[in-house]
Amino acid sequence: MSLADQKAHLSPVWARYNDIIVDRGEGVMLYGDDGRAYYDFTCGIGVTNTGHCHPRVVAAIREQAGLLLHGQANIVYHKPMLRLVEGLRQVVPSGIDAFFFSNSGAEAVEGALKLARHATGRTDVIVFDGGFHGRTAGTMALTTSKGKYRSGYAPLPSGVHVAPYAYCFNCAIAKAAGRNTAEMSAGAPADSGCCGDPLRRVEHILHANTTPDDVAAILVEPVLGEGGYVMPPASFIRGLRAICDKYGIMLIADEVQTGFGRTGKFFAMEHYGVTADIIVAAKGLASGLPLSAVMTRQEIMQKWHAGTHGGTYGGNALACAAAVATLDVIIEERLVENAAAMGAVLKGELSELQQNNPLIGDVRGAGLMIGVELIDEAGAPNAALAKRTIAACREMGLLVITCGTYDNVVRFIPPLVVNDDQIHTAVGIFRQALV
Repeated sequence: MSLADQKAHLSPVWARYNDIIVDRGEGVMLYGDDGRAYYDFTCGIGVTNTGHCHPRVVAAIREQAGLLLHGQANIVYHKPMLRLVEGLRQVVPSGIDAFFFSNSGAEAVEGALKLARHATGRTDVIVFDGGFHGRTAGTMALTTSKGKYRSGYAPLPSGVHVAPYAYCFNCAIAKAAGRNTAEMSAGAPADSGCCGDPLRRVEHILHANTTPDDVAAILVEPVLGEGGYVMPPASFIRGLRAICDKYGIMLIADEVQTGFGRTGKFFAMEHYGVTADIIVAAKGLASGLPLSAVMTRQEIMQKWHAGTHGGTYGGNALACAAAVATLDVIIEERLVENAAAMGAVLKGELSELQQNNPLIGDVRGAGLMIGVELIDEAGAPNAALAKRTIAACREMGLLVITCGTYDNVVRFIPPLVVNDDQIHTAVGIFRQALV
């Protein structure tokens, strides 16, 4: 069978950025089967935080593969999962001490919502405009970053209420007050004087669309991922915590893309000084093997009725072994600190580029989760420019992808092992491509 025939038998539902066939990866680099090298600033969409094929992670996988590939969690305990619990206890916020493992972020989000419903005896959930939580039936109902993620799948589960996210760059109130782009993006994650309207809208939903007694959880990404790499003012996240405390609602932090050092903190909620009741993690947890986690306090987890949730492969032994090694690498090689330092370099260089290019509307984010919002002369989203730019980057050896409702935000998410020279090279390519 020819290569073209092989490709033809894959589902077209995967929207593809390119036709590169990857032969191997190492650190920040991917290598095509033609031998060409690419700087991978996609990181498997925030997955390979330790870099491609980190030797310690590979060694842990090889060792575990010769011992046990699968031990189903309902039937046996296995040592990699128990070691992972021990490792996570060292890095999660104080008070988080109970864990459930799944395979994907979407599974974990659904699990977290099921847990919140059992823990509170309530049904509804509030999510935010631009949020992405998955593509399963349940998580599609929670996802609003792009209409196509939900198109043709109605009816979706009910009881979901959508509130505005604190997206300062697009905030009509901020614009009316005359705040410029730099002012609107410079303050986050510190309190940059959010107008407070998003929080008022949450309160309105609690009294107009539902009632506090019906809302089990508020589910939020501490930095919007697919919605455009939007980092809100701290007052927004702190205000959500206060609303949850006021009404006995669970605050669920979707840290699927932001967790495990991505934003220069182990978890992005640390930027705001807020601890969620339930944390959802995946992507960077196991350096590329499928593993996700629902993490909470024991008193909450104990309210999850036995047998009402589960999964055959959740907490797979091989994936757990990879996750244990991943945590060791992140801590011992100080990758969180490197993400903060290199993220400052990356954001600084992109911000400098913005000063001389009016089509860069905003540069935002934290750590190595940086978004560049491209606009046209009228200030509208410029998806065409973004598409041309990432194609030109690819031709020059840099892989980046887009996000945002209109696909006009170029996102930079390199592995956390990236260094100064690699960042300078990547920004240089982006500068040439942005024409």
